[in-house]
Amino acid sequence: MEFLYLAPDAKEREVVGLISACLAYGRISQILKSVSTCLGIMDMQPKNFLITNSQKDIMSKFKNFNYRFIKAPEMTSFLLGLKAILERYGSIEAAFESGRIKQTSCAGLIKSLSEFVTLFLDLAGLEKSYLLPDPKRGSACKRLFLYLRWMVRKDEIDPGGWKCLNPSDLLIPLDTHMFNIAKELGLTKRKQANLKCAIEITEAFRQINPKDPVKYDFVLTRFGIREELSRQDIPKLVL
Repeated sequence: MEFLYLAPDAKEREVVGLISACLAYGRISQILKSVSTCLGIMDMQPKNFLITNSQKDIMSKFKNFNYRFIKAPEMTSFLLGLKAILERYGSIEAAFESGRIKQTSCAGLIKSLSEFVTLFLDLAGLEKSYLLPDPKRGSACKRLFLYLRWMVRKDEIDPGGWKCLNPSDLLIPLDTHMFNIAKELGLTKRKQANLKCAIEITEAFRQINPKDPVKYDFVLTRFGIREELSRQDIPKLVL
């Protein structure tokens, strides 16, 4: 997501990243517009905005926010939960680390992420939210695993910033594009793009690159996103 590169400070970038990832559903043009609107209200410095503005001010400034399933009340509750996270822990990474399961496996990451979602929703006063799906319910949680990819990996694509996880800990952010490509490459025979499928595909990539199994996510999904590229051009597992 291009907005991440507008935040050179890691503490601001993790907040930009979470907001961007949670709103990353729908058409690309719609996503960019909604994220741009949200960050624009916060002068592109969401961490500073949330820390320095009161609950009343945040609710007032987002009273007209509306993006598909997400209306102003849910968005403001989400932002107030994020504000509480930052005030209590100092960073999203520290909040995630506070409930992290010290277990280097897919199961450990899923439990850790579920603990973080539970904490966040509790502070936000939300029973559940489309913005923050809980992986223990079986969803692929593509947007949250995409967020972790952005925060943990560091290369020409992902800006990094977090130290609490290694790239080897990550799970593939499974969307329709990756699901279809993975089936064509023989990485899964499952019929649903759920969490079990994401784990299976990740384990297949782990056989190729144990230290960085989600490395191929960005380049492969371009073959589903960009019209000028054809999935027929993907080498059969010559990665």
